Amino acid sequence: MSSSSTGVLARVPELVRGAPRGHGGALWRLAARARQLDANVIRLRPGATVAAHVEPDLDVLVYVTGGGGWLVVDGVRKEALPGAVVWLPRGTAREIGADGDGLTYLTVHRRRPGLTIRRGPVTTGAGAQEGREPCGECGQPTREPGARFCARCGTALR
Repeated sequence: MSSSSTGVLARVPELVRGAPRGHGGALWRLAARARQLDANVIRLRPGATVAAHVEPDLDVLVYVTGGGGWLVVDGVRKEALPGAVVWLPRGTAREIGADGDGLTYLTVHRRRPGLTIRRGPVTTGAGAQEGREPCGECGQPTREPGARFCARCGTALR
């Protein structure tokens, strides 16, 4: 299948250089309509985290492109340095965080299935008290004040 969006879609160093200083969240996302995959380039600011959560439906492949940080997968902490490729099987608990230089990574997974009715995320606690709402697509609470995109799935935030 040919598409006008095939070929080189983005260059991560250029995305990072072109992003506003201090910007965290999705720098790029795969947007072709007839796709089977979702992919996002995410940048976490220094010290930022994506809270622990379980992805029940999708395996996720993470490729660390820059900076440094860590992943906790099913309770085991692993270093996340440029060049690391990490597979996160569906059903595993995972959390990701950036060290002092921030962390930039690519996520790739099967396109999210249609919406299903499930128990929603808890919106109480520190995030709710600070006025941070969960992402409308994946339910992940926003961890960074002023974030424009969800650090988990790349969806534009309100």
